[in-house]
Amino acid sequence: MTFCINIDPIEIVAIVAIGSVIIAISGLVLCTQIHPFLAKNAPIAADVLVVEGWLPDSALQSAAVEFKQGGYQQLITIGSAIPRGLYLSEYHNFAELAAATLIAIGVDPLQISIVADPSLTLGRTASNAVLLDRWLATSELEIAALNLFTLSTHARRSWLLFANILAPRQIAVGIIAAEPLNYDYHRWWHSSEGFRTVISELLAYLYVRIGNL
Repeated sequence: MTFCINIDPIEIVAIVAIGSVIIAISGLVLCTQIHPFLAKNAPIAADVLVVEGWLPDSALQSAAVEFKQGGYQQLITIGSAIPRGLYLSEYHNFAELAAATLIAIGVDPLQISIVADPSLTLGRTASNAVLLDRWLATSELEIAALNLFTLSTHARRSWLLFANILAPRQIAVGIIAAEPLNYDYHRWWHSSEGFRTVISELLAYLYVRIGNL
């Protein structure tokens, strides 16, 4: 027995058109919403600002402004060894380099704590969160809440990792993302740098998220 299904060509055209519209809308949503999703800004009331030391100077300038205007009492720079130019540099890790930069910008050195990892660690963000957790275990600094300062689309992943690792200490974690200067984040898909940054951070975030399920 043979079955024959007759499909009106007009119906085929309509199905294709609807599918194209759905794909176009999905692409538009992805392009316009994925960057603000990754570059999360959710600061909280806190006395401590933690700055990831690998940030570029432009982001460190923004961090200095945030520290001065945010009423913080302490700023913590955190980071591992510098992977290139180590033997030529006065500073051997990103935490020291960031602290020196912030002091040069005008942050009071008495308000800065340096939390440095001398090794070249893999999984830099997770390692920094663990490093901060270990430092807090021996520090006299009592923290109930902190804001983590990082760069652009790295924010969502950093926020997740730091919040998870510091959760046993019952430390509330807020997040602040500095704007990127090397691409227009409103049209990130129009530049190779923006496309590479967003897609790589999206994949890295999904990897961390799946690993924490």
